[in-house]
Formats: sequence, C-alpha cells, structure tokens
Amino acid sequence: MSKTLQIDSGTDDLLAEIRDHVGVITLNRPQARNAISKGMKAAWSELIRRFSDDPHVGAILITAAGSAFCAGGDVKSMGQGAATIEATFEKRVADLRADQRTLIGELVAVRKPTIAALPGPAAGAGLALALACDIRIAAQSAILTSSYARVALSGDCGIAWLLTRLVGFSRARELMLLSERIDARRAEELGLLNRVVADAELAKAALELAASLAQGPMFAFSCMKDNLDDAVTSSLLDSMDYEAENLIKTELTLDHKEGVRAFAEKRRPIFQGR
Repeated sequence: MSKTLQIDSGTDDLLAEIRDHVGVITLNRPQARNAISKGMKAAWSELIRRFSDDPHVGAILITAAGSAFCAGGDVKSMGQGAATIEATFEKRVADLRADQRTLIGELVAVRKPTIAALPGPAAGAGLALALACDIRIAAQSAILTSSYARVALSGDCGIAWLLTRLVGFSRARELMLLSERIDARRAEELGLLNRVVADAELAKAALELAASLAQGPMFAFSCMKDNLDDAVTSSLLDSMDYEAENLIKTELTLDHKEGVRAFAEKRRPIFQGR
C-alpha cells in the first residue's frame, strides 16, 4: 500500500504531498482556473527546492485542481493594482525577471524527472509552466494556447524559448502570433504533449508515470538531463565529448551494476540512486 505524506506549503493556493516517492504539487485555485497568485509564487520555490533535494523523492509531478491546469497570469487583476502602476519601469522589469526565475528557472534546473499533468486548459504562463517540465500528459479535453496576443502582451516565463525548442522556429511563431486554442490531440501531434488519456484516467495515469520514473536511476537521469541541456547549444563533437564524460560517471555507479545484473537475470532492476 502506498503512503502519502502531506506537506504544508504555507498557502491554500498550492497543495503538496509525497506519494509513491513522487513529490506532487497541485495548483489549487480552481475558482480562478488556477491562475498564478502571489501565494503560489511565495510557496513555489520552497517546494521545488525541497522535492529536488529530498533523496526520498524521485520525480516531481505538477498538476491542478478542478477542470483547468493553469490560466497563466490572473487577467482579472491586471490593471487593478495601484502599487504596480506606480512602480517604475525598472522595478517592474526586475520583479518580473525574479518571478520568472522562480517559477520556470528553478523548475527547469531540477535534475530529477518532472511531469506536468493537465486536466484542462493551459494558457500563457500556465502553458510555459507545463512546457518547462520534462514530460506532459493531458486529459483528452485539455486545450493549450499561448493567449498573449489576446491581451496584447508579448509573452513571458520563457514561452518563446520553450516553444521554439519544442516545436521549431515556424510553429512557435504560429502559436504565439495567432494564439489559437489547440486541442489535446493536435498538441500531441505538434510535440507539445507527450501523452493524451481519457479525462477520467488522467490522475491515475500521471501518478503511475511519475512513480515509474521515481524508481529509475536518479544519477543517470540527472546526467541525461545535463546532456540534453548541453546539446541545445553545443556542436555535435562537443556534445559527444560531454556525453562521454557523463557516461563514464554513470558506468561507475552501483545503479549501473544493478542494471546489468538485472538484465542478465531477466528481472526488474532495483535502483538506489548511487
């Protein structure tokens, strides 16, 4: 029987637990389609770091309460804050940069597998949040949209970087400029989603996927992510040189020895992350 450890996030806007060695973070503002709040931002960094550093957590699953994943910024509150309007341009830029590094930068920096489970629409910064994860699984009814053009904004939270690398130069421009609503099957075809499942199966399928990754070779996964990040900016020869170094590092681990032994014995390996 699986055990669940509830984590106090310090805000009702984010729920957190450890289940089957998976750190689960649930966006919890269903009444606002899980639009990003100050409460979420304040708790996010601490939770990501906690799960990243916890040796008992092998993967991180980001999901949401209700029928939406995340509507991005809270559009209803835009233009209402006098303090925001009165702040200098430089202060507003600095604040946004800090928020982006907290929300997206720290998630991308995690060396453990990260999974986004989308029960419904992901828009704007909410789409960026999903794209920042390693793997995305969505309910069949989910809708994805960049949405920025609809409110005359240029985009934030790494959306341009993430889209360009996932779907390419031309498609990224199409998705940003048109801000069309893309259904789950089309999003899967474009490479925005890895898997699409029936709505009723999402929670179970997402946790099973995350739990299977949590049982994997943690150090090897970390090196894999390093390799993939390096490949974005490296030449083929430089990338292979970097891969060679990491391969030898992983070859010296107990997990590699266990993997080879399990292969020979035709059984499932039991990795220890060492």
